[in-house]
Amino acid sequence: MNQERALLIRKPADVRPSEITSKENYLSRRQFMAAGAAAGSIALASPVLGAVVPRGEFAKLADVRKSEFSTDEPPTGYDDVTTYNNFWEFGTAKDDPARNSKDFEPRPWRVTVDGHAEKTGSFHFDDFIKPFDLEERIYRMRCVEAWSMVIPWVGISLADVIKHYRPTSQARYVAFETLHDPVRMPGQRRPVLEWPYREGLTIAEATNPLPILAVGLYGEALPNPNGAPIRLVVPWKYGFKGIKSIVRISFVEEQPQTSWNMAQPWEYGFYANVNPEVDHPRWSQARERRIGSGRFVSKQPTLMFNGYGEHVAHLYSGLDLRKNY
Repeated sequence: MNQERALLIRKPADVRPSEITSKENYLSRRQFMAAGAAAGSIALASPVLGAVVPRGEFAKLADVRKSEFSTDEPPTGYDDVTTYNNFWEFGTAKDDPARNSKDFEPRPWRVTVDGHAEKTGSFHFDDFIKPFDLEERIYRMRCVEAWSMVIPWVGISLADVIKHYRPTSQARYVAFETLHDPVRMPGQRRPVLEWPYREGLTIAEATNPLPILAVGLYGEALPNPNGAPIRLVVPWKYGFKGIKSIVRISFVEEQPQTSWNMAQPWEYGFYANVNPEVDHPRWSQARERRIGSGRFVSKQPTLMFNGYGEHVAHLYSGLDLRKNY
């Protein structure tokens, strides 16, 4: 592995005991859950530079462990992470989610688990995440639009969630669905996509150690513009696979429909792996612009699987990635 890729992922031995988040620095997890309702309202200002999400408005997360999968790259600034987003449920401009989600209340919230699994049901958000450890995962995020960030997510292992609900042998895929509520999500009043937003993974992808269900970033509960209260993060795939404000997780036998593949199948495939060798029909994917790096900084090369190939390349052995994009 070359030096550039080696910087992306630390081995377990590289994580020092001092990097484990102290309980004293955060509220208890119970406090985090109780404070979730407060996290639902974001105070926003809209000056000339656009919407702003003030840091410190959200509950601190408790008992958050550092992860061996985190990159050593410096995180993108909080303001950029929270105000430069694609979340079309709140509008199609990059600052629309921060501007238009200020009144969105992510509590109360339920997550339904159904399909081919031994354990199914509808669960309060608090009960859904309670069985799992919170981890900080500092991941690269590569948008299909050829820009990228480094984001310090806090979340729970998707593989642990899958194991907890015990899918049967019929479950070959995991499907995800966003809340459909045009009153609370004004972007859904326009038919820019077929709502609700849908995404999916193979069961092998979903049980890989890298994907998480994120419930926070920068040590705080997840801001509304970033998909509160819970979203998917799959760091080797383009960002549109990271479905936000999840209300349903389904274990299914057939490949599920996914929103962008339904809308524009000639441009967006089911797998959506970061691949600098397969261009988007309208632009190159060979290089990317790192948000926050400055207007005059050159674009940097995009890495295969966003630099996570040693963990995920085996999932696609024998698969033609040009056809299965």
